Amino acid sequence: MRLEYFDMIDKVVAFDPSQKRIVTRSTVPSASPVFEGHFPGHPLVPGVLLTETMAQASGYLLLGLNGLSQMPFLMTVDRARFRTFVAPETELEASAELVVEGSGYAATKAKLTSNGKPICDAELRFRLMPFPADMRALMLGRIEAIGLKPEPAP
Repeated sequence: MRLEYFDMIDKVVAFDPSQKRIVTRSTVPSASPVFEGHFPGHPLVPGVLLTETMAQASGYLLLGLNGLSQMPFLMTVDRARFRTFVAPETELEASAELVVEGSGYAATKAKLTSNGKPICDAELRFRLMPFPADMRALMLGRIEAIGLKPEPAP
């Protein structure tokens, strides 16, 4: 996990296309420029980065299900609930499941936990669009690095 680069997912631990579900893991770094301002002397992962972690897990789920045929772009975050703080070196598990997909849109339910304890959850909506120039190659590299095995493109 590299917070300052919005590189939130370390690896995929489960991808089940039949259940339309993904589980990922990440470890919050012990040090990051993000912690210099949030908060000095009491480092905590900002809620927006926890939300981004859920969105990336959801995005990888959608990429895996559609065989990298369309790029998911986050549109809305609904019913987000934060239950606790996240400190450096915390092991995070992000899971997401597809709720609905159609007409160029998709919705997921996602959550973050640590050692089985809930951290946050939200309902996320995405717009599925053609890949911007050169982004498909970048995403292929990322999914390989985190161990995602996508379904064949439809």
